[in-house]
Amino acid sequence: MELESKVLSKQIQEILYNTEKTIGTAESCTGGRIAEAIISVPGASNYYKGGIVSYTNDVKESILGVSHEVLEEQTAVCEEVAKQMVVGALKALNADYAVSVTGVAGPTGGTLEIPVGTIFIGYGSKEDVRVFKLEEDFGRDVNLAIATNKALALLLEFLKEHAEEIRKEETEG
Repeated sequence: MELESKVLSKQIQEILYNTEKTIGTAESCTGGRIAEAIISVPGASNYYKGGIVSYTNDVKESILGVSHEVLEEQTAVCEEVAKQMVVGALKALNADYAVSVTGVAGPTGGTLEIPVGTIFIGYGSKEDVRVFKLEEDFGRDVNLAIATNKALALLLEFLKEHAEEIRKEETEG
């Protein structure tokens, strides 16, 4: 695991450790790398609920509740699937925040419409789900490392944006 992943995971821990807030993950192409990074930090069990590796569409549908129609019409590699994976993870894991990743890491599997390196990262809460798109191909291993680190960075920024409400609920609890 890369140093950057550990640093980002440690920063996530610093925000969530002494709160009642929780996170979860829903990963496709990253295959659990985000979960691995999060749990590499001691104490992650205080805030990390778990992760779902939904490598196939049937798992995306049956466990995360991703729409069959969206998968058929837009494929698994699209903004809407990334959003629905976040919503599904929030529900399935009963978490406050979640991050999802779906994409084509390569070296094969890309198309003209969805080339290798296209990866959608979803993140957010029940009230606010956002998506970020990666579009460059640096080879499978680098694509997956970039997606993992970007997902952690986006989640961290989202948590920082909501840090005041996280702390507020902590002091009220």
